[in-house]
Amino acid sequence: MQKRAIETDIVLIDIIDFSRLEMSQQLELITFLSQSYKKMIQKMLENSGIPLEKMLQGIIPTGDGFYCILHPNLRGFGSILGLSFIHFSDFISKEYPYFKGIRVAVHTGKVHRFEDILGHDNFVGDGLNECARYVEIKNMVANTVFISDTAFKSLQTFLNEHDDFSDLLKKCEFRHSAMHTFHDKHEIKRNGYLIWMRQGGIIPPPKQDWLTQKRRTHAI
Repeated sequence: MQKRAIETDIVLIDIIDFSRLEMSQQLELITFLSQSYKKMIQKMLENSGIPLEKMLQGIIPTGDGFYCILHPNLRGFGSILGLSFIHFSDFISKEYPYFKGIRVAVHTGKVHRFEDILGHDNFVGDGLNECARYVEIKNMVANTVFISDTAFKSLQTFLNEHDDFSDLLKKCEFRHSAMHTFHDKHEIKRNGYLIWMRQGGIIPPPKQDWLTQKRRTHAI
């Protein structure tokens, strides 16, 4: 077990009303979603020229969705990845009329990596639980991503360090709401923001040289 916590972006994708579908529909939908999102991520990596482990530390299934644990050096990009998932889900809804879309939440928090019973890398920690609280908000607006206040700060830092991404989001007409304050099911007060793009797109992470040189990117 790695004792030191990893502080990074956590993206939670939740399939709307998945549990209400028939079992055959659940299997058909989750299979198609898994294959489609895999292709989306592969295309993003191809455009950025980075290996998968430099983008994602792990993916944790939840039954009706999954968590993406980003590499700590990509902290702030999680909100952009969430917007890409939202954009891509619009195409999937045209294939399956019973697919009502996804809810996406993003949180910058801490997780621990451990080896599970099958010998695979897995994650546990407050960051996962806290991220789940943001996807539960009842007034989530369609085609928006709800991000925590810590994720919002990470996004601002990321955009300040990546002028090209800041310019790209402006072209995509990126918007965010005023701060929302709510109490979760444990009566803990939380703050967050709704974010969206009027001109959606799938935006890859920074290129291979992002640590040392000015990065450039484009929407797929």
